[in-house]
Amino acid sequence: MTSPSFGDPWTADILTLFPDMFPGTMGHSLAGRALKDGLWALNVYNIRDFSKDKHNTVDNPPLGGGHGMVMRPDVTAAALDHALSSREQVVRPPLIYPSPRGRFLDQAYVKELSQTSGVVILCGRYEGIDQRVIDRYQLTEVSIGDYILSGGEQAAMVILDSVIRLLPGVMGKQIGHQQESFEAGLLEHDHYTQPRHWQDMNVPEVLSSGHHQQIEAWRRQNAEMRTRLQRPDLWDRYTEQHSGQNALKKRVKSIDKERDNN
Repeated sequence: MTSPSFGDPWTADILTLFPDMFPGTMGHSLAGRALKDGLWALNVYNIRDFSKDKHNTVDNPPLGGGHGMVMRPDVTAAALDHALSSREQVVRPPLIYPSPRGRFLDQAYVKELSQTSGVVILCGRYEGIDQRVIDRYQLTEVSIGDYILSGGEQAAMVILDSVIRLLPGVMGKQIGHQQESFEAGLLEHDHYTQPRHWQDMNVPEVLSSGHHQQIEAWRRQNAEMRTRLQRPDLWDRYTEQHSGQNALKKRVKSIDKERDNN
């Protein structure tokens, strides 16, 4: 991974056949405000601009037969070369290809990307891109879930949103995202607001107690309960990391008791 130069905004280079899709959702809310304020930068390249024939061909049928079309390696590579040559950084930024067969996007990888100079994201379409491009440029295939999208643009926005919110100055107080799901290996605790009494349901009394240590203890316990019930895979990893702590064993008993009472 690369390190950003001091004073340079984190930069996302997007290569796509549909440039009008950007900035899309990234032009709104916190990300949009941060883009206007120069906290991050966005460059969008139309892959079709790098085709060489009069029809602006960017794809061909798959060799060996089969349905659909495959994005041509020469056109795709030309777009990548242009995007990379336009960057001033000496060290190459992470090159990402959204793909359902890639590594899962998780918070650890998001943090890793937020500490780089930025990313180059190649958005595929049709049946995808020629494998030789992936091999030649050592693209990192990244999946946002076990399902198929029409193209990589939506996945690119998910990746951008998850990273940009971690950039300095985007969210304001750093404590905000540090308490969210996955930051400590757990799902986030339940949230409540006014009114305290609504449709015969009450807010847990501890949240109105004013005792900050008790509130934090409740939130931790609640986060552990939610993780254990709703994401046992995360819970298993969490307990494995804390298997030597007696305090965790006590929490497990407390979680079981709270579940039985609900």
